Amino acid sequence: MKDNIISKIELALKSLDFPIHKITVEIPRNPDHGDFSTNIAMTLVKVVKQAPQKIAQQIIQQLFNDNNDNFFEDITLAGPGFINFKINPNFVNSQLKDILVKSENYGKSEIGNGQTVLVEFVSANPTGPLTVGHGRGAILGDTVGNILEWNGYTVQREYYFNDAGRQMRVLAQSVYARYLETLGESFTFPEDGYQGEYIHDIARTIFQKHGDSLKDQSDSEIFKKTAESIIFEDIKKSLSNLGVIFDTFFNEHTLYDSGEIEEVLNVFRDKKLLYEKDNATWFKGTAVGRNVDKVLIKSTGEPTYRLPDIAYHQNKFRRNYDLIVDVFGADHADTIPDVIAGIKELDFSDEKMKVLIHQFVTIMKDGVQVKMSTRKATFITLDELSNDVGVDVVRYFFLMRGMNTHLNFDINLAKNQSDENPVFYLQYAHARVCNILKRAEAFGHQLNSAVDLSLLNEDIENQLIRKLLEFPEVVTNSAESLEPQPIANYLNDLSGFFHKFYAHHRVISDDNELTEARLLLTKSVKIVLANGLKILGISAPERM
Repeated sequence: MKDNIISKIELALKSLDFPIHKITVEIPRNPDHGDFSTNIAMTLVKVVKQAPQKIAQQIIQQLFNDNNDNFFEDITLAGPGFINFKINPNFVNSQLKDILVKSENYGKSEIGNGQTVLVEFVSANPTGPLTVGHGRGAILGDTVGNILEWNGYTVQREYYFNDAGRQMRVLAQSVYARYLETLGESFTFPEDGYQGEYIHDIARTIFQKHGDSLKDQSDSEIFKKTAESIIFEDIKKSLSNLGVIFDTFFNEHTLYDSGEIEEVLNVFRDKKLLYEKDNATWFKGTAVGRNVDKVLIKSTGEPTYRLPDIAYHQNKFRRNYDLIVDVFGADHADTIPDVIAGIKELDFSDEKMKVLIHQFVTIMKDGVQVKMSTRKATFITLDELSNDVGVDVVRYFFLMRGMNTHLNFDINLAKNQSDENPVFYLQYAHARVCNILKRAEAFGHQLNSAVDLSLLNEDIENQLIRKLLEFPEVVTNSAESLEPQPIANYLNDLSGFFHKFYAHHRVISDDNELTEARLLLTKSVKIVLANGLKILGISAPERM
């Protein structure tokens, strides 16, 4: 609807020989002011050199002259130059037929025009099961991919990981200690080793295959390789259970094998951006706009995260994607600016790179925070959470708050089968719609596209229809912001309008014409709810 208004304003400006500035159309907080409003007249004052009210009056007159399709019911001037619009209800109602025609494609756009996008997310090293901390990034990344696909982009989902380095060495040492324990041998568990039953399980698997033949081989690659293989399979299954499927898995080792790590270092050396200090190699960040210099290679010879991350992003850029999206937790907030600075020095533009940082998750149960530690294995795994509250609830709860907001995941609310649970609330709306349509079919009613939609003239019906027509714009805006939360909020609002409509008005009645009109409205609600839930990766049950 907003796009239609913007197009008509652009035509009016062209007819008036006014410059076409960015046109903003909003929904007024007070419905008495109209359905939509724009401040375009005030933004043109300096260019047109007229009072905003005079500019607004000319635009209004031109819009009325061009109103051949009776799109506008009324256009009025308000305040210092706002233009308020009331849309013809018959035109609004007629748009319901567009929803039925497009059906499962309603809400899709082609603004992406086939552009390729690489979305990297999760990217946890295979040191243990995925926790709820990983879950938010997993659901955000997957849903951002869905949103981009709905807007005509070609999306590739990628998982980046490292199976070397200190974390993996500690993992291997932890497994070796549990292996010795399984053999009944004395052992020393690493001070910062990985605990948890999964380490015992891996040790027992090694014992079943190799017996006691490895008891004197603490440095055997078998401990690391077996742990990596088992944990990674577990990670993939956990993600699959949530509906998250990756197209590619990228191993950090690839960057060393290809020489890309050394290539980055050579470029930085040539640009005099490296220096040695305390037996470590430093990146001269202060020479490229950063506040401080950062270590790229430790005194032990091991790289910090920054070096392979810079090389990895160089690899991404060389694959010629039109857009590169990174989804990271808040613990990456300090690293990313250094990576971007490094990328620029490698002569890549960061304009095609979007970094999404999501805040941490706190699990609440019975009003108390659940304390968690990955090392001590006092964490809730993603599988445990999904099994406890359900996949749909997990996905929605991770999306219902803006990614920049700390998320309190309330277990009690998540398991609540009432309207207080937002997932239950909107899924129940879909199930209720399906039940109405089935009962109508049983009574012999059929959808009739020629029905008189002017019969839908109750206030709540008008509100519901207008909310339905917002859906394409919500999806498009989410693609531009790369933020799924507005879709989750929209579906909740739409469910609220429908529940209110259902509470006050019968869909199936003795008035056949009104019944048919309301059935068409109800079917439209079903389509939009189902499409929105599909974008979020949440099921749309037909009965509950």
